[in-house]
Amino acid sequence: MPAPSALRTGDPLEALHEAYVRLRREIGKVIVGQEDIIEQLVVCLLARGHALLIGVPGLAKTLLVRTLAQALDLKFSRIQFTPDLMPSDITGTEILEEDRTTGQRVFRFVKGPIFAHIVLADEINRTPPKTQAALLEAMQEQHVTAAGQTFPLEPPFFVLATQNPIEQEGTYPLPEAQLDRFMLNLWLDYPSFEEEVAVVRNTTSGPPPTVEPVVSREELLAFQDLIRQIPVADHVIEYAVRLVARTRPGRPDTPEFINTYLSYGAGPRASQYLILGAKALAALDGRATPLISDVRRLAVPVLRHRIVTSFNADADGISAVELIERLLETLPEA
Repeated sequence: MPAPSALRTGDPLEALHEAYVRLRREIGKVIVGQEDIIEQLVVCLLARGHALLIGVPGLAKTLLVRTLAQALDLKFSRIQFTPDLMPSDITGTEILEEDRTTGQRVFRFVKGPIFAHIVLADEINRTPPKTQAALLEAMQEQHVTAAGQTFPLEPPFFVLATQNPIEQEGTYPLPEAQLDRFMLNLWLDYPSFEEEVAVVRNTTSGPPPTVEPVVSREELLAFQDLIRQIPVADHVIEYAVRLVARTRPGRPDTPEFINTYLSYGAGPRASQYLILGAKALAALDGRATPLISDVRRLAVPVLRHRIVTSFNADADGISAVELIERLLETLPEA
């Protein structure tokens, strides 16, 4: 793929940094606050990953993702997951059509809402495992197979699935093996008092602001390729691998509190995503290579859904986030 002019005429890292500044400014027209969440979503998109966003209703999850798609000039699709949703409702289905000139009947595949660049899978835990699996397979394989035919998903393909942390009755929680397919697990918190005042003021007066595209699809694809080309020092990779290895109970270097409070640790995919995310963070800052501090910044969203707490942790009221933070204390940067 040829690099867009914005990358051919100057420093690619500088071009990416400037594009990110424009993107944040455009999203800021609509979204108040949530700076860390926006940054992590962009990191996930640049790393060609997918994200799981957890937050109570009314925190503008849908608006945030739609605004991101508008600023990137990408096709956006929202799927509301319900208990009666079938796999074909998201991937597409075949319909029987009659050719009026010949009178012959032929099957034609009608693409579903998953054929978009940014897909919001709203409340993914409210649909049965069969439909969840159809989405997760498309996320992993980057294509949809129907009636013996393969239909590729046009890049970039970014899935952001949401879950509601309340009202879990009658839901279908994703098992750990499927959660591992998401690069980041992001928790959307309530806005501060000042941010909520700004939200109420902006949304109850005048027409909504217009979001203009500031990054083209071609530029975004080039930026994704650029992330893969960024070099990483050996000691940074070793730090990421050492951090992930310490989440695994029963290993020689595993801290005792991990052996006590974790049943299962994270796999190698966590190490890969820590490095890819660190590369993206460095690039967004205009830096040529990531630091250990970048790995540490992503430790919680990368590891939170990949470690399984034991009964001891549940009994003592210790969360996965607390264990990750304690683990970081055992592995300082220097």
